[in-house]
Amino acid sequence: MTQHARAGLARLALVSLLALVATGDARADVMLKAKVGVLRLSSSAPVFIAQDKGYFREAGLEIELKFFDAAQPIAVATTSGDIDFGITAFTAGLYNLAGKGTLKVIGGMSREKAGFPLIGYFASNSAYAAGLRTPRDLAGKRIAVTQTGSSLHYSLGLLADKYGFKLGDIKVLPLQSLSNAAAALKGETVDAALLPASTARTLVDADGAKLLGWVGDETPWQLGAVFASPKTLANKPLVTKLLGALTRADREYHDVILAAVADGKAPINEVTKPLLEIIAKYTNLSVEQVVGNCAYIDPDGKLDVRNVANQINWLQAEGFVDKGFDADAIIAKDYVKPD
Repeated sequence: MTQHARAGLARLALVSLLALVATGDARADVMLKAKVGVLRLSSSAPVFIAQDKGYFREAGLEIELKFFDAAQPIAVATTSGDIDFGITAFTAGLYNLAGKGTLKVIGGMSREKAGFPLIGYFASNSAYAAGLRTPRDLAGKRIAVTQTGSSLHYSLGLLADKYGFKLGDIKVLPLQSLSNAAAALKGETVDAALLPASTARTLVDADGAKLLGWVGDETPWQLGAVFASPKTLANKPLVTKLLGALTRADREYHDVILAAVADGKAPINEVTKPLLEIIAKYTNLSVEQVVGNCAYIDPDGKLDVRNVANQINWLQAEGFVDKGFDADAIIAKDYVKPD
């Protein structure tokens, strides 16, 4: 082979090598895409932080947030494939879908915890004037929730168990959305409603309802989780990257905001304000409204598995959830960090 031919082959080999390197770089730069269903509530604060501060993108993810007005439709959308991940409260509907094998829980999110206002019991002005002054007084009243078997309904059931009255003694009105429940409370077509603080804050500030207390102070429990369909779980890099970015945001939210909460409120200062502004942006609230609505979230994204089992047992006993499965059947143990 002539020297010229050898030089030509060497150039060809170099070009081929550069092409392979370029292809490898291009593949490395390919972002994994996913749609995540959430509510515009502080209970999804780490999701908003991870999105706004670029933690998802740094993990190699291109995330589209899809917003809903109730928790149960998020579970349905995850099952149907309209979204890839759901991050919201546990509901009877979610458990029923998971019991059929169409969903798996992969991580923890918000919790009802004393000292961290999230879901509250709110009375209409007329009911308050007539003597409805504490959560214990809700027995026998007309109470709005989003849906039958929702987290709000379960919270009401826990309260009934605590104070020894029957859930059947309450007229529970499932109004399908948070906005509908708030409107019914303001219009006094119900005596009370269970609502997230972010939904009820404006109503209370305008003297349209009265706060009776907080679920976290009365009956703490694991409220929310991260879940996905089996199809999504088959893409292990996608799941691992998403949970990694969320855990990074969980820790920051916990250490910056939750660690500073006192008397149910976070201070506004140069350290907390940047994160508070992100939460305010995604929840359509002012920073001043967000500070009293900082949902507790485990800094490591852990899930209270024992409480999840209790929820399933309670919902099955009440007839809201099908029997024949337990917590072990719906939890993806490869991903969940139990608490």
